[in-house]
Formats: sequence, structure tokens, C-alpha cells
Amino acid sequence: MTEKPRLTREQIAQRAAQELHDGAYVNLGWGIPNLIADYLPKALTVYFHSENGILGMGRRAKPGEEDFDLVDAMKVPVTLIPGASIFHQADAHLMTRGGHLDIAVLGGFQVSEKGDLANWKIPGSKGSGGIGGAMDIASGSKKLIVCMEHNTKEGAPKIVKACNYPLTGLECVDTIVTDLAVIDVTPEGLVLRETAPGWSPDEVQARSEAKLIVRNHVPEMKLAPNSH
Repeated sequence: MTEKPRLTREQIAQRAAQELHDGAYVNLGWGIPNLIADYLPKALTVYFHSENGILGMGRRAKPGEEDFDLVDAMKVPVTLIPGASIFHQADAHLMTRGGHLDIAVLGGFQVSEKGDLANWKIPGSKGSGGIGGAMDIASGSKKLIVCMEHNTKEGAPKIVKACNYPLTGLECVDTIVTDLAVIDVTPEGLVLRETAPGWSPDEVQARSEAKLIVRNHVPEMKLAPNSH
């Protein structure tokens, strides 16, 4: 039997964009988080931060408007918003380590029920292994959002009781946005805040290893059409 549709990577980014607030300094990590700038609600002004030395990144550059001196963490050409600043890479990392980022959004391989994050290496995999600035970002931001698929390609849960991949940070995650759910990490445990359209809390729980707390009615995600 074919499983119900899940959110696409772009839809995960769109839902995560709704977690940002006006005037925030925000760092976007590799993968799904890197798509978020294209889905920022029109009413918000957010100052996206790049470790390359930018505060005030805009959306990705369209063909013909690329400036390869202006790139994001994935070396993809980006635009700038009015008032953007350019500075040395060392200063960009000082912003990260000094606690000056309001929000960071990172990808993830595993998140534990306590909010531990593993996102830089899958044991035995040749396609992962670069920690980059993820540890600094995870520990230095005031709020950490993780965007990822809810399960691996093989169906294994990524929301687990305890991470068994190399850790990026301990008890650092505040909110998880997946292709099935929005989940908040609280002192009581993982609280299921929203489900993807067409999915029930029981179905999300069945695809999670860690216990999810369900409080009253759990609404479905709303994917706003009014993005940049």
C-alpha cells in the first residue's frame, strides 16, 4: 500500500519560515534550512546571517543576477536586502559564538527526546562528516529549530529516545519541523504541536521512536501562500 503524501522539502522550509519573527538575526544551515529565505512571509523583515560574512541575506539569486562574491553557506549565490552588511568571516563566527543570533535553523539526522542533536555524521556513510560551524551555531543561538524528514529513506525514525550518531549538541533543540509534524522540545518531553495535512497524531507517533506528548486537539499545519 502506498503511504500518504508527506510534505516536500520546500514545504518543510515554508512551514519553518513561519517560526521566524520580525527583526530576528537568523542563521540558516545546509539542506532544507537553506531554502527558507525564499519562503519568508511578506510581512516579516528577517536579517539572515551567513558564516561567510553577511548579515541581511535575501532570497537566492535568479539566473542572470548572480554575484559569486555573495554566497550562502552552501556557496549558492544570494541577494541582499536593504541595509545588509558585509564583514570578515571571523566576525561572522564571533556573532555565532557570542550569542548574537536570535534563531538558527539546522538540518538533522537525529533529534533525541531531550533535544540532543546529531547532524554532521552518519556512521559508515561516505556522504557526511563535515562538522563545519554546526556545534558553534547549535550552542550559540538563542533558539534552535531543526528541519528534517521524519524518517530515513529506509523508514527508520529520526526522532529517537537517544541519539546513536555522533552528537552536534546536547539539549540544544527547541523546535523540530519535519515532513509529518511540528514538535516542541519541552522540559516534560516532546510535544506534538501540529501534524502534516492528512496525518493523525497516532500516525506520527507510529513513525517516531521517542514518545510524543499530545495535548488536546492537534491542528494540521497551514502552509501560507503569501511568501516572497
